Amino acid sequence: MLMISVLTPLEFLARSGSVYRDCVAVVDEDRRMTYSELHLRARQLASALVRDGIHPGDRVAVLSRNRLAALECHFGVPRAGAVLVMLNTRLQAGEIATILNHSGAKLLLGEPHLLRPLEPVRRDLKELKRIVDDYEIFLKAGEPSFQGVEPEENGIISINYTSGTTGLPKGVMYTHRGAYMNALGEVMEHGLSHASIYLWTLPMFHCNGWCFPWAVTAVGARHICLADFDPKRAVELIQKEGVTHLCGSPTVLLMLTEYCRKQGIKFGHGLKIVTAGAPPSPAVIRAVEEMEAAVAHVYGLTETYGPHTICAWQQEWETLPLAERATLRARQGVGYVVAGMNVRVVDPDMNDVPSDGNTLGEVVMRGNNVMAGYFQDPEATATAFAGGWFHSGDLAVMHPNGYIELRDRSKDIIISGGENISSVEVEKTLCDHPAVLEAAVVGIADPKWGEVPLAYITLREGFSATEKEIIEFCRSRLAHFKCPKYIEFRPLPKTSTGKIRKNILREEARSQKSS
Repeated sequence: MLMISVLTPLEFLARSGSVYRDCVAVVDEDRRMTYSELHLRARQLASALVRDGIHPGDRVAVLSRNRLAALECHFGVPRAGAVLVMLNTRLQAGEIATILNHSGAKLLLGEPHLLRPLEPVRRDLKELKRIVDDYEIFLKAGEPSFQGVEPEENGIISINYTSGTTGLPKGVMYTHRGAYMNALGEVMEHGLSHASIYLWTLPMFHCNGWCFPWAVTAVGARHICLADFDPKRAVELIQKEGVTHLCGSPTVLLMLTEYCRKQGIKFGHGLKIVTAGAPPSPAVIRAVEEMEAAVAHVYGLTETYGPHTICAWQQEWETLPLAERATLRARQGVGYVVAGMNVRVVDPDMNDVPSDGNTLGEVVMRGNNVMAGYFQDPEATATAFAGGWFHSGDLAVMHPNGYIELRDRSKDIIISGGENISSVEVEKTLCDHPAVLEAAVVGIADPKWGEVPLAYITLREGFSATEKEIIEFCRSRLAHFKCPKYIEFRPLPKTSTGKIRKNILREEARSQKSS
């Protein structure tokens, strides 16, 4: 019988741990570690988890910045047969508790200062058996020689939570096969090789770092950890370590280019930047070119393991004026090589819209680089895959050359600094304020974050509240990036059936910005 090996990113570390055993795999502040050491520590972590009572299929949550532990968990947790749940470090305690309870995580690994705010909600975490705040001590309980649990190719390797459009978190399930395929997609699309040096400016908790923990490891390249993004520190690492690749939202690019502009720093065309979350503006593209770096624009969702399409660059576009190049680069483009032609723009009847660059339709995808479904939510999964394709909820046009371009987001998601914000979640929080009768939240353009939440509020009769008071109320209950930056008090426009007309509010927000 022909035996076919399982497609799993765990094999990437096993291979690099042998082929590149003496090469530096990770730099985390003053610590430098080879691939053989990284491989052994990942197995040691798997052993420690099993000895602590973790069984195949159990969920293990991680609350960590871009540090060595977060990277090792991408290999050690699934090597134990468990499912990795990376937690957004920017969430409030209550939001994290909701995710921990929904995932049924049995064990939580994290940095002490990030775990401390969870103490008030510890009693609410019914499934959680243990919290580990000293990673290195926990690791010592394991055996580096541990061989681990053989994974199933279509088994779940991780669950990534997204707020979704209803304000309720959904657990997006990634498979070993999907993670393997998407990691190779990043390798191919962005030219990763053993000579590459990758700087961690993208949070590993965001779609498992767009699968780059596995992609960088696959080719035996070097990980440079950056716990918290700071443009000055990022530039220092780029120059000191010879960084060749990094990922980030347009907000990260803006902060990086502004710092480089003020300091007169140029990278000599040795840096490749991958950006997503919003189309890069002509100003950002110009700034990236001025600091002598290259930018690639990708598009995707949590449900597609991060990037699914790329604005594949055509050689003949290089000679076009900057404004035209920026317009072309802002398109979401075509499917990754591993996605094939499984990206469409369709009408409500699932027919392809004309490739005229004008007719709107919904972006739908399918293939190995689309999630296995929503954890413990078969109804939402069935809805998302209606007609056999994953429905993104994003409205786009198809250009004659086969490149898609997003025009609107049909589900009212606000993208601020690359982070998705559910308007419904913010509205529910606003309405918890005793003075608020009703609220509607839309995005308003912002030069730094791309867009930020603007809240329209109707107060209860006889009540009063200030903009500052409402914002502070939200900040005490939600991650700060989700909170409205502006408040307007006014009656809300409604349809004849009493539904708030957000389309009118969005137009008003756009006109306010333009005026």
